[in-house]
Amino acid sequence: MVITVFRTAIIQILLLTAPVLLISLVVGLVLSIFQATTSLQEQTLTFVPKLLAIFLTLLYFGTWMFTLLSNYTRDLFNVIPQLKG
Repeated sequence: MVITVFRTAIIQILLLTAPVLLISLVVGLVLSIFQATTSLQEQTLTFVPKLLAIFLTLLYFGTWMFTLLSNYTRDLFNVIPQLKG
């Protein structure tokens, strides 16, 4: 039972972080290619667009992420009495 709880927690972590990580990875890759082709080596050029992309991703996926996390928390609280006995 405990292994199932931990497995579910790891899956939830992966699901919650995947959209933000994938978007930041794609934006970072596109900006790196742009910097390599134009020979611009400005560090703030990558920081601001990635920050904006992450913010927009959280706005877009925020309700889904909150629903997923609240469902997991509710299910976890329902499982706790079974773990004690």
